[in-house]
Amino acid sequence: MTGLWSMVRRKGALYLAALMLALALPAAAVQPDEVLDDPALEERAREISAGLRCVVCRNESIDESNATLARDLRLMVRERLVAGDSDDDVLAYVVDRYGEYVLLRPTMTGSNIVLWLAPAALILIGGGLSLVYIRRRAGSPAPAEVALSAEEKARLKDLLQE
Repeated sequence: MTGLWSMVRRKGALYLAALMLALALPAAAVQPDEVLDDPALEERAREISAGLRCVVCRNESIDESNATLARDLRLMVRERLVAGDSDDDVLAYVVDRYGEYVLLRPTMTGSNIVLWLAPAALILIGGGLSLVYIRRRAGSPAPAEVALSAEEKARLKDLLQE
């Protein structure tokens, strides 16, 4: 009986490990009916769609998303490739249609430069302001110590004795 129980436990552990491995793998929402017959075109479509954001799911690529709009985008990318467009043409078409937000890695041009440079600029400004504050504080004279008057000393003595 113990041999059987040991075998069941091993199989259970194996199934659990397989389930955990399956959950750890990246989700691929590309349906079999979307896959192109030409492996080279399919590879290009996967590379392009890996860089396109699902506008419904926000931070997932259209390859990872199960949203209907993501499926439409995947099909549109494949249609453009079959029509003979280059990768850049497909990306330009999608960006023209949905805006630059659809790119997972936006370009560093135009108004996006502000977004790319803002974190570094804010860190430099904050560091500069901190440095000015510390230098001013270090250069200021220490507060002068004022001796207690006779009345204050008497009052303090009374308070401490109570």
